[in-house]
Amino acid sequence: MFTINIDKECGCFKRSMYENNQSFHSKDSALIEAQSMVRTMNEDFCQKHEFTLSENGDNFSIAMSARPQTGAASSGGCCGGGHCG
Repeated sequence: MFTINIDKECGCFKRSMYENNQSFHSKDSALIEAQSMVRTMNEDFCQKHEFTLSENGDNFSIAMSARPQTGAASSGGCCGGGHCG
């Protein structure tokens, strides 16, 4: 089994359609889903965080980090979920 694990669940993730610790029978299926998740999370979530994908054996991990803030963008971007402050 191949698993996709979300390191930290931000408010946007908790409100999304995604689930943590999803399991797949195929490595290709897990990789395709993990890449899709990361792309969607980086494009459609509040933009306060950045998500990166890494692979370790049968596990795909999605890590969250603070998105670098520059100029006018530093004051906005929070989704209001209470996890950013």
